[in-house]
Amino acid sequence: MKIGLVCPYNLFKGGGVQECVMAIQAELTRRGHDALIIAPQPKDTPQEVPEFIRLLGRARDVKSPFHTTAQISVSVDGREVDWLLEAEQFDVLHFHEPWVPLLSRQILTKSKAKNIATFHAKLPDTVMSRTIERVITPYTKSILKYLDGYTAVSTAATEYVAELTNEPIAIVPNGIDLRKYTTNGDIIKPDRKSVLFVGRLEKRKGVMYLLRAMREVQQRLPDVCVDIVGDGPDRQKLQDMAKELGLKHVTFHGKVDDAEKVRMLHAASVFSSPARYGESFGIVLLEAMAAGTPIVAGDNPGYRAVMQETGLLSIVDPQDTASYAARLELLLADEVMARHWIAWARQYVRQFAYPQVVDQYEAIYKQTVEQGRS
Repeated sequence: MKIGLVCPYNLFKGGGVQECVMAIQAELTRRGHDALIIAPQPKDTPQEVPEFIRLLGRARDVKSPFHTTAQISVSVDGREVDWLLEAEQFDVLHFHEPWVPLLSRQILTKSKAKNIATFHAKLPDTVMSRTIERVITPYTKSILKYLDGYTAVSTAATEYVAELTNEPIAIVPNGIDLRKYTTNGDIIKPDRKSVLFVGRLEKRKGVMYLLRAMREVQQRLPDVCVDIVGDGPDRQKLQDMAKELGLKHVTFHGKVDDAEKVRMLHAASVFSSPARYGESFGIVLLEAMAAGTPIVAGDNPGYRAVMQETGLLSIVDPQDTASYAARLELLLADEVMARHWIAWARQYVRQFAYPQVVDQYEAIYKQTVEQGRS
């Protein structure tokens, strides 16, 4: 099949949606499909653009009310879209986050292919989020009539669009490249125990709860280190909080490259992400599983979509400091429990490998195309 994957964001900046689109394209190509990626022309286009990428229009940085910045399409010449669609003759166009302006809508209105959508995000359950949803709803409704199939990465990610359509929404989880995280033989952890957080330093990620829990943990396990990876608007506040709590061995690493993140995931005794809300899935949890590191995670719908079976033991209410600290201590101090958890995770995470994820998308593509022919 000729398949176009439409990404609304700057493809050359890191991000979960971008990584997902790139990985799906690579797997579809490996299977013999002619798969291209369509994305906005970034402000600073690399000198060498892979031949499977088509760049349209112009993009610029847009700041969200949640203190994040994304580079999205702000203008696309309709003639560019016409030329692309005429030249490529896609069987399927797969739109990721189609509600993000403006690229997806401009392609959808001209597409003669079968149009599939994937919804990735879940906005935090706040007054601001509900206001944003009301503002963007007319725009979102205007694109739904052009879609032939709906998917989302989790039930949590369906919440917004499910209110706007009665069409079935297939759940296809996010994927992971297991090869990046697996090693030959057993993973040897350093002798010194450590707890690792990776993510944006903002309120919804709940790092303040981790610091409070670690104060209790260090009262009984005084040598445990805390490694905080990432940056964001709350970094200074959290650094000050760590000092006020009298925590020892706390390091704020800032942003690190992908190779260093993988190394730190392998080295950590426990990975913890105490977000209470605003998570649609939790790719970082899959990364920790693949790296062989036990997890303690916040209780939110997105994380529950990942942490099933034995993984439910890892879910805690991060606001309950005593329970949170006890769960961290259990996985830090009980090596038998930790080994049991790691053995389970190594098997469980295989279902999220990209070949398994693309199996599901490929079946949806074929079914949608066949329905169009009947």
